[in-house]
Amino acid sequence: MQLWLAVVLVATALSAPALPADLPADLPADLPADLPADLPAGSGADVAATGRQSDFAAAAREYGVPESVLLGVAYLQSRWDANGGRPSTAGGYGPMHLVDTFPAEALDGTVGDALGDARGDEARPMPKARVEPLASSALRMAQDAPMATLPRAGRLVGVAPARLRTDPAANIRAGAALLASYQERPSADPADWYDAVARYSGSDDPATAQGFADEVFSVMREGVERRTDDGHLVRLDPVPDDLPSFVGDHESEPWSDLDGSFADSDTPSDEQLDGDAPGLAGEGYDSAKAESGARQAECPAALACEWMPAAHRRFGKKKHRDYGNHDRLSRTRQVDYIVVHDTEGTYRGIPSLVRNPKYVSWHYTIRSRDGHVAQHVATNDIAWHAGNWDVNTRSIGIEHEGYLAKGGAWYTEAMYRASARLVRFLAAKHDVPLDRAHILGHDNVPGTTPATVAGMHEDPGPYWDWAHYFDLMRRPFKAAENGESVIILPSYATHRPRFTGCDAAKPAKACPPHGASAVLLHTAPKKSAPLVKDVGKHGNKPSTRSVYDHGARASTGQRYAVAEREGDWTAIWYLGQKAWFHNPASAPTAVPAKGPLVTPRTDGVKVYGRAYPEKSAYKLAAHQPLRPLPYTIGTGQTYSLGDTVTGSYYAANAFQPSRHVTTTGRLRYHQIQLGHRVMFVKARDMRVLH
Repeated sequence: MQLWLAVVLVATALSAPALPADLPADLPADLPADLPADLPAGSGADVAATGRQSDFAAAAREYGVPESVLLGVAYLQSRWDANGGRPSTAGGYGPMHLVDTFPAEALDGTVGDALGDARGDEARPMPKARVEPLASSALRMAQDAPMATLPRAGRLVGVAPARLRTDPAANIRAGAALLASYQERPSADPADWYDAVARYSGSDDPATAQGFADEVFSVMREGVERRTDDGHLVRLDPVPDDLPSFVGDHESEPWSDLDGSFADSDTPSDEQLDGDAPGLAGEGYDSAKAESGARQAECPAALACEWMPAAHRRFGKKKHRDYGNHDRLSRTRQVDYIVVHDTEGTYRGIPSLVRNPKYVSWHYTIRSRDGHVAQHVATNDIAWHAGNWDVNTRSIGIEHEGYLAKGGAWYTEAMYRASARLVRFLAAKHDVPLDRAHILGHDNVPGTTPATVAGMHEDPGPYWDWAHYFDLMRRPFKAAENGESVIILPSYATHRPRFTGCDAAKPAKACPPHGASAVLLHTAPKKSAPLVKDVGKHGNKPSTRSVYDHGARASTGQRYAVAEREGDWTAIWYLGQKAWFHNPASAPTAVPAKGPLVTPRTDGVKVYGRAYPEKSAYKLAAHQPLRPLPYTIGTGQTYSLGDTVTGSYYAANAFQPSRHVTTTGRLRYHQIQLGHRVMFVKARDMRVLH
């Protein structure tokens, strides 16, 4: 710690007034319904120097941190939210995201993709022994625990850690002290704080720390204002024009200028795929943890990505010979989807998991604390991640460090931004439309057969902020005039449905109040009406309010055909039935949308979880029977059309890609938004309505 800071801290400890230690964790229930989205600074809102804005100003003055720097750091961590005193998915608390030792209960249980058959290929189901839950100890392997900053920040200001978790003003003050402790010499020039901001990221990788700082300074250059989750309007004015356009060794791309160009080469070489390339250079970086290299990863230049290769090797003996944990291709594949997952575990366990040939795989992992990106499987190869082989063969899977409901309640802005940059880059490279028919959550992927529907995964769940995510990708969800369908679009900050199941020991207990991206669907236009049924997931039983039950939910950005309207309620066609959600004009939860719809030519049209070819198309591979899911579409119903594809099946039944076989038929399928998950219908059974 520098001497000048030590003097300030001593004075502060003696003179700082006490703040309430019993700040309620629950968020206010009476926030205005029209909280604005993040806006460029100077958009016209009057931000008084009170509340959270004044907390930042006071902390900045007290510890000699330029206010713009303090606001920029906090925005990239929490968007200035208090989050009710609950931790992020990285274990960070408050507006300054002060990281505590992650609670032990967050490490209990299994990793997200450890349950079920993530390969999802009926022709070669994964042996049961390979899909058993991994012990929580797997999450403690391979990497050290992240540096805990909350205890140190508390010592700097003489405040107990418990208070820093729940008192936003104290949290901001401690965060300012921590940031100042990283600064070598006092300065009022924001540009001089670049290295301190990089250190605040907590990353042991200089490139990632630099990327974090670049992102903070990008926010400072642009300026932003927003109302926080607990009602405070905060503004960061754009920094003066004399701030350099970039400060680090690589420039942080403007959000409007992302494209599909690679930092170096388009595809990792064979040597890179085998993990033999040298690690990322930089003092203090433990390259042995990941066998990484920035030049090998398929990423936009502004992201500090590392190559952390997934296992691709044989194991077992004689008749029990097998391989894992993904399939390599000798040809170029078509990518139609990017699938968003959460890890249901900490980033610490990722290296040991992806190196296990008996485990599953995915293409990328993004760390919550600083947005660090690791790539494991080349995007032209097939990872085993979605539980549906058809989707796996046509998708890229991205895991985000975090939890659907336990362990951490919110995702950092650093993670959202890194993911948005990556998805925009991948979508441009592979020509994937940036919409909710192609950017899927794992909870939007259909089951392959009736037997697999109930066990499909539910991540990332209703607490993933899809509207903000698409805003960052510069594809915001907008209303259309005279649309015959709707896009689900509740206000994430103020829309707080009552969910249960966040506490595994008390599954009927209500989850803490939390912004959500999903609306609940009822059988009639009243809140007391039962939730609609999902016969594939629950049989004849009604859906529930469990945060893990998507059977009666529609998610932000998804487009549905309107079935009826009554007062403040709107009905959509959903799983073969009318499903009602509250959609008052004063606080709308959906907006009008345009786009193609489909309606059945006859009653009882069958629905499928895979777009496989007709039987006669199979010449060199075993026939894969078409097994309809337990849903049908009746006459008069309409559903949104997301895509039309030709049935195909990729038989990857050998370690060597030269032995793989592609079967393409003539049967055409429409991808529709049937329920919370997308599904497929034969095009010949439907009529397209434009």
